[in-house]
Parts: sequence; structure tokens; C-alpha cells
Amino acid sequence: MLLALLLLAAAESAAGQSASRPPAVLGTWKFDLKQGKKSGPRTVIVRADSSASYGDETVRWRLKPDSLLLALGGEWVSYRLRLAKKGKRLTLSGGDLTEPIDFDLVGPPTPRPDTIPIPADPDTES
Repeated sequence: MLLALLLLAAAESAAGQSASRPPAVLGTWKFDLKQGKKSGPRTVIVRADSSASYGDETVRWRLKPDSLLLALGGEWVSYRLRLAKKGKRLTLSGGDLTEPIDFDLVGPPTPRPDTIPIPADPDTES
């Protein structure tokens, strides 16, 4: 579930995005610590190269209208995505989450180190 939370932050809202503008979900997102009893890394970095990192984990993400998909365990897991507060808050729900999770935008994404590969796309790579 922690992986899902971090990957969720990697999601972007495809609806309303133009080809010339970067996705609204790119950036560094912080988990709202007042929610539930979640533990583990509380910062997620969502990058334009389709990677998202939290703690020592890096995952691949994909966006569909109103949904974020994360490549977990060799398959895509789908979460409902909502951006609010002018793109400064991201809410994920569904998938393996028992309740919605909010993330707040705290800054731009940091680059992925060259030594960390982007995980495989379950649709095209084995």
C-alpha cells in the first residue's frame, strides 16, 4: 500500500492538459501526515520520464482520464485521481487503498539518478 501511495503521487491529470504544457502532477508531493495511520516514506517525486520515487522505491506511472495507473508487481494497478486547489493537492482513491489519500505539492521534481532505471512497462516489456 505504501508503494501505491507514492506512485499515486506520480499521476497526472490528462483531462485539460495541452501538449505544450507539462502534466500538472509533475513535482514533489508530500503525504498529509494527519490522515490515518500510514507509515513509511511521506514524499513522492513524480517525473516527466514516467518514473515516480518514494523512499528507496522507483515505479513507472501512466495517466488516463481521471485515473492514475502504477506498474506494481508486473501489472498495472488503477487509482482514481483528482487534482484540487489549482493543482496543488492530489487525491488518490480506489485500487488497493481503503480510503482516499491526499498529497500536497511542495516543489518541482528532482532528477532521477542515472543509476536507477525506470521500471518496465507491463504492456511492452517482460
